[in-house]
Amino acid sequence: MLKGISPLISPKLLETLSRMGHGDELILADAHFPGETFNKNVLRSDGLRIPGLLEAILPLYELDSYVDHPLVMMAAVEGDTLDPEVEKSYLEAIRKTNPDVVPIERIDRFDFYDRAKSAFAVVMTGETSKYGNILLKKGVTPVK
Repeated sequence: MLKGISPLISPKLLETLSRMGHGDELILADAHFPGETFNKNVLRSDGLRIPGLLEAILPLYELDSYVDHPLVMMAAVEGDTLDPEVEKSYLEAIRKTNPDVVPIERIDRFDFYDRAKSAFAVVMTGETSKYGNILLKKGVTPVK
């Protein structure tokens, strides 16, 4: 283990985060998401919920400030409804490091799948919430 890095972040995830550049996208996928179908770079975080991973990743990962929506989730298909508690729990985790984050964009399921095809990586989680997938667009890490 390393000091200051959450034990929720595996060595492979840490390597992936460090290899990503500005504009690259990372998907934290729920347990139902067909990650292997859409992307060759799939990491496993089975058993972990997405809010915890967001809290672990975002102290290390700058969200893209050059786009309108650096956070994207899947919209419900016709006839389904979203559980507002899912997005609320994600935003609570995100705001711990990004208090002024812009609203999460919702896009069509097939548009989300297209984004998954071009994402840098997909992290398969143990999240069981329906429509629990979230895309994070990486920004430029500020120099201090």
